[in-house]
Amino acid sequence: MNTEFENNSTQKKDQGKNIIIIVLVLLVIISGIKLYTDYVDRTKKTEEILLLSTENNDLNKRLDSVTYQLDLRIQEIEKLGGDVKGLEEVRDQLMSERNTSRQRSASEIASLNAKIKNYNSMIVEKDQEILELRAMNQQLFTENQDLKTTQAEIEEEVAQLNIQKEDLQAKINVASMLKAENIEIAAVNSRGKERVETTKDFKNRQIERIKVSFNLADNKVADKGPRNIYVQVLAPNSQPIFDVAKGSGTFIVHGAEQFYTVKQDIIFDNTEQELTFFYEKGSDYVSGNHQVKIFVDNYEIGSKSFSVK
Repeated sequence: MNTEFENNSTQKKDQGKNIIIIVLVLLVIISGIKLYTDYVDRTKKTEEILLLSTENNDLNKRLDSVTYQLDLRIQEIEKLGGDVKGLEEVRDQLMSERNTSRQRSASEIASLNAKIKNYNSMIVEKDQEILELRAMNQQLFTENQDLKTTQAEIEEEVAQLNIQKEDLQAKINVASMLKAENIEIAAVNSRGKERVETTKDFKNRQIERIKVSFNLADNKVADKGPRNIYVQVLAPNSQPIFDVAKGSGTFIVHGAEQFYTVKQDIIFDNTEQELTFFYEKGSDYVSGNHQVKIFVDNYEIGSKSFSVK
């Protein structure tokens, strides 16, 4: 009689373990399918990867990544009953630094990069703490070695999928940068006649105004909304040509303040908008090669040159 009872009890335990294993496998399959479909959807949106960024943009991305990783650890440690006060203070500091609107100096960037390196080391330590908390809170890992191995493999696969997801998001951020197409430079004389830039030089008597026209390339990844468009005309000595009285001013590029020649504020709507800029210098241009650079906010989206004889 007792033997039969023990056999039934053993069978029920085995059935319980099998149910747990099946549930875990189903959760892994569902999670894998969801992550894969998300990956496919995001991949379809990515057209071309533009490898343009500034040091501040790169730093902000690293701050976002560290903040995201800290959030994951905070949630996990809090769920396991651990102390998250110190991590929350570090996360709040990072968010405050990320939300600053001012441009950082080179020394500040170096200092923040050093801090980020330390925070990454701290994250590794917290991963160990999480493993220890899991070992204490999940007796199944010690009671069943097979189940423990399965769970470890699941966590590794999820971690790898998360890394791929973050890499894809970083590529999407780069792809969302705008690009200027069909850039055309023309010299407009006092009668309004235009001479388009060719292999021949412009002559000063032909230049009452410089006309720069282009269109914004199609970019389905970029967010629609307001953009600041700057045109910078550089003299042969690489110095910007500007006149504050005629609308010139300054903006920040690569963490440094520079003069722009003309500016327009637009609403980007991804309709391959055509933009035209005029600049009347009021004096002769220096002989030699001039370069026209086009910026959106604080990154360059295109350039072209013209020569004055």
